[in-house]
Amino acid sequence: MPAEPLHLTVLGSATPYPSADNPCSGYLVSGGGARVWVDAGTGTLGPLQRYARLDELDAIWISHLHADHSADLLTAYYGLLYADIRRAAPIPLYGPPGIADRLAGFLTNSAVRSPIESAFAVTELSDGHRSTVGALSLTSRAVEHGMPAFALRVETAGRSLVYSGDTAPCRALTELAEDCDALLCEADTPDPDPAHHTPEDAADTATAAHARRLILTHVGRALTPAQAVARASARFAGPVVHADPGATFAI
Repeated sequence: MPAEPLHLTVLGSATPYPSADNPCSGYLVSGGGARVWVDAGTGTLGPLQRYARLDELDAIWISHLHADHSADLLTAYYGLLYADIRRAAPIPLYGPPGIADRLAGFLTNSAVRSPIESAFAVTELSDGHRSTVGALSLTSRAVEHGMPAFALRVETAGRSLVYSGDTAPCRALTELAEDCDALLCEADTPDPDPAHHTPEDAADTATAAHARRLILTHVGRALTPAQAVARASARFAGPVVHADPGATFAI
């Protein structure tokens, strides 16, 4: 029986706060029967449940600890421990150094530290970190966002998806994205920025990496998705689309 192909489902792509019809950054990556929630931005836990319950996820991966990429971990914690979800073991959570203490800082309401590790089996990311989640191979690289931040490459059955997280253009991202089938890249700003890509930057990263397809996400409020796609398309020869909320891409 052939392996389940690699799929990307967009739970949300807004920044820095949700719009009425678009949560913040969050994605469901699936393949070979495994499912990973990639970034848990504000509002993404709701649409995630259209595709997978918390007890059906195999792992969570977080690029960095800005709220528009991680805030829904707080509500996921309550779902995992105090509601209708029953897991045999804490869910594997991959994230930047200090993620457990950051969550505990928000969730602890007394002198007793909230039992973060009862909900999440935390692994701190480092540059070049590799892990396997079912049939999915995950490789993380440190990128440039002015704080600990990581990009992700997911591979299975000969297909590859790379997610930039939030970052300025950098060598680590280009190397990680080399020859990928799809690059999911932020395009936050209309003008050059020390912590983000412009649409042109995203196109240049995709070109330098020989990516086959460019999916723009995290488009800031100063641009419309259509404007971002048009600007990137002028610099990248391959297909360019926007990560519309609810969209699913076969990789």
